[in-house]
Parts: sequence; structure tokens; C-alpha cells
Amino acid sequence: MKATEELALRDGLVLHDELTERLDHRTLEILDRRRKTATIRRRGWLTRRFLAASDAIGLGVAMATVQLVFGSNGATGSLESTAEIGVFAAMLPVWLLAAKVYGLYDRDEQRTDHTTADDFVSVVHIMTLGTWTVFAVSTLSGIAHPDLRKTVVFWALAIALITFGRVVARAHCRRRIAFQQNAVIVGAGNVGQLLARKLLDHPEYGINLVGFLDAEPKELAEDLEHVRVLGPPERLPAIVRLLDVERVLIAFSSASHEETLAVIRRLKDLDVQIDIVPRLFEITGPNVGVHVVGGLPLMGLPALHLSTSSLAIKRMFDVLVSGLGLIALAPFFAYIAVRVKLDSHGPIFYRHERVGPRGRVIRVFKFRTMCTADGGGSGKSGDEMLRDLLADPQRRAEFAATQKFENDPRVTRYGRSLRRRSLDELPQLLNVLRGELSLVGPRPVTAEELFRYGEDSEALLNVRPGITGYWQVNGRSHLSYEERVRLDMAYVFSWSLRLDLMILSKTLRTVLAARGAY
Repeated sequence: MKATEELALRDGLVLHDELTERLDHRTLEILDRRRKTATIRRRGWLTRRFLAASDAIGLGVAMATVQLVFGSNGATGSLESTAEIGVFAAMLPVWLLAAKVYGLYDRDEQRTDHTTADDFVSVVHIMTLGTWTVFAVSTLSGIAHPDLRKTVVFWALAIALITFGRVVARAHCRRRIAFQQNAVIVGAGNVGQLLARKLLDHPEYGINLVGFLDAEPKELAEDLEHVRVLGPPERLPAIVRLLDVERVLIAFSSASHEETLAVIRRLKDLDVQIDIVPRLFEITGPNVGVHVVGGLPLMGLPALHLSTSSLAIKRMFDVLVSGLGLIALAPFFAYIAVRVKLDSHGPIFYRHERVGPRGRVIRVFKFRTMCTADGGGSGKSGDEMLRDLLADPQRRAEFAATQKFENDPRVTRYGRSLRRRSLDELPQLLNVLRGELSLVGPRPVTAEELFRYGEDSEALLNVRPGITGYWQVNGRSHLSYEERVRLDMAYVFSWSLRLDLMILSKTLRTVLAARGAY
């Protein structure tokens, strides 16, 4: 029935004004009963169980590994190991309950883009607090006498195995049909269409966009013409029932404030996840918090200027990670340098002037990925080739939008491979160590690009640019320049060490996937 209705919907054969009238009380009861039955096997049910199972397995394997590696000698040692295993078995449900309290089993259902990288800080927090609390209580009470070495290895191994298990569990869940969610967007204006484009660009979110709802929709962009406008917002409850919609996204429809509230209230019994695009989304970053004053919810933006202690922590983290990274990656750097030299004529490194903190000009290091004057067989310099490319109106429009070409003939064969995984940017660890860049921050821009940030340019220059950043993990080269600017400023307005760790984790996943860069 559902497939037939959806096909009819897409062909524009249903959802007349008569549709809602045909949904009498008995029909509504049948549809609501069907939705409640289907709810049992939806995304939340699926991910909660697989994630809980992966956590339990990760903890169990970590405990078994330390017992096998360290072992026990003598009867007393065996009794001690038995006591430790008993304490572990007793605490396992408590650890799973703590993960539930931290929201580690519910966010996949609530958030479209939630990944294991978002969980990592919470996993470390729970395991650190849980492991060392159990160690202290066991030692002081005499219930068991855990070995310090075993505890340290268990703590580190459990974090690694739980993280890996969650990656595997989520990958499995995303392949299941129950993970997919039918969704509609209320509002077909610029913001609604931008939201639709982002959902369609990320199939890993598991969102099947059914269509828009808007009484006065704006003409759909060419890349969204296949998405239907289903009618005015008041039809939403009927559409939710007929098409088994699980997620409704509110994105500035033409309906009035009161009409939108009325529609949302009518969804309260339909078990629908509702997402709302905030009015000031341009400056709303990932660390925005909601607090309440006298029952009125307020959205709190973090202070723009970082405190001295925050800057010091960020700088110490940059120095530590970049220093260790340069040492660990030295052989890999040598390999890439040889490949760059053998692939095409020219220097190994490319240095480009960018605007750094407080407007100071810095020279950013990269492995060279483009041909030089005699590269590519044309005998032309890179600047000359760029002028030739910009002579084509279509190419000129592409460059104006993204400051890049998707198929750039100036890029060398090996350079294309480096760019796909962003390995050409590894030498920027030197810039981080020198204090010119940070590991995470807004994109380092040229002096010519600074005007695109408008009034926010001053705020941008208060923060060190980064090797990676918020926009790189949210689309990379597929984003328009205006979107990059917005995401850069969202980071500037929302910085935290937790956000940096999340971006670094997502950067690793994005680079390994080699998606969205050229």
C-alpha cells in the first residue's frame, strides 16, 4: 500500500483538497496503528541495540585480553582474577546505563549526521570516570586488588575497542532498510532548498526526501526539480500518515508563526522527529546551547574572544600533536617528496601567501600538486593556464563559486591522488609548529578573498587559520564559497576544545573516504 501511495504521490495523482476529507476517523486509527507497529523496527530501535551490543562486546574483549596477557600465578592470583571478573560483570550494566544517560544510544535517531566521531569524547569520559572509580573503590574496600598495569591497559583498550565497535555497528545499521527515514521539509524557499540539497548530497544520513510542503513555494532550482511540492503545511499530518514520514524539517515556510505551531502540535501523537532551522542559522554554530529564563528558552552564543586559558590550551595541543605528527610522518613525507619529484618537473613544496592572525601575511606549505611552466606538455605557466581556463564562461562561473575547478588540467597525476585525500596539506604541520596555523580553524584565505567575509573579516583574523576546519568536514570542495564562509564563521563563534577534537575525528573519516575533494 505504501509503495503504491508514494508512486501515486510522485505522479501528482493524489493529495487533492479531498485527500484529508477521505481520512475519516476509522482510517486514521488504522494508519496510526500501522505507524505504531512500524515504529518498533525503525532507526532508533536498530541503532540502540547494535550500539549497546558493540559496547558490551568491546568491554568484554578488553577485559578478556588483559586477563590473557597479564594472567595470574598461584591460587591467590586466581582468586584475585575471579574477584576482578566479578566486579567487571557487576559493573557492566552500570557502564551501559551511564552510556544511555550520556545519550550515546539515542542520538542516531535524533540527529541525521551523527557519527562515532561525535561520541568519542563521551566514550573517553565515561571509560575514564568508570574505570578509575572502580579501581579506587575496589582497592579501598578490599573487594579486589586490581593491578595498575592491567587497569591502564584495560582503560586504553576498552576505549579503542568501543570506538571501533561503534564504527562497525553503525556501518552495519546504515545498510539496513530500517535505518532509512522518510522526511519532508516544511518550506520551499531558499533555506528549505539549501537544506534539501544538503540531505541529497549526503546519502549516508539515511534520509529519503519525500518532498516539500509550502503554500507559496519558490520555484525549485534545477537540481531539485525531481523533488515534489506536496501542498500547504496543513496537509502535513495526512502526509505523515500516508507516507510513513519519520522526520519533519521546518525551514521557514510561508505559513504564519501560529499556523506552523498548530501543524507541529498536530504531530505530537505521530512519533515524528521534528528538526527546526533556527532563524539566525548563519551565526549559529555547533556549540550553541539552549538555556531557560523564566520558562522562556534562549539560545546562547559563546563569547567571540577566546580566554587566555583557552588560547593556551589550544596552542599546547597544536604544538604537541604537530610535533609528534612531524616525527611520526617523516618517512611518509620522504616517500611523497620522491613521488612528487618523479611525477613532474618542479619543486617538491609549494608555498602560498595567506592572511594569518591579526592580518599578518604567512606562507603556507603544501606538497606541489600542479605542473610548472614546462609541465603538462603545453609549455605554459600555471598562471597562463589559469587565464585560459577562465576564458571559458562555464569554467569562470565554477571558479567564482568555489575558487576551484573539479577537473583542473593543471593538477598532476600524482597531485590528483594527494588532493583526493588532502595529503598535500601535511607539510602545514610545520606552519602549526611555528604558530602560523592551528590544527583546526577557519580556512586560511588570501588577501583577495578577505572581502567575501564582509563585516566578519575582523572576527576571522582573531583566530588562527587551520589545516582542517568545520567546513572541510561538512562537504569539502562540494560547498559553495558562501557556505564555506558561513561555516568558517560558525566555527569562530563556537570554538571549544571538544569541537576541535570532534572536527579532527571527522577529518580522519572524511580523508579516508576521499569524498568531496579535488
